[in-house]
Amino acid sequence: SSDWSLGRRKLGGLNVVTAVMNFFTNIFLTPPLKATLRHLEETELKSLKGEIKTVKAKSLWDKSGAVIMAVRRPG
Repeated sequence: SSDWSLGRRKLGGLNVVTAVMNFFTNIFLTPPLKATLRHLEETELKSLKGEIKTVKAKSLWDKSGAVIMAVRRPG
């Protein structure tokens, strides 16, 4: 029983440390901005395989109704 209580205390301590680190990290991060449809439509996409082709994102959903997810990596 004492092993379980020791384990719970260690996990509780980690949760507090994690919460404090998240709080201070969030102070310095800017909130993400939502992309407008106009911005997404004009985005140029490049193919990843074969011959490099560039197309406007809007052309993908004009005819086929494709769904696109845009992710920007930090850095």
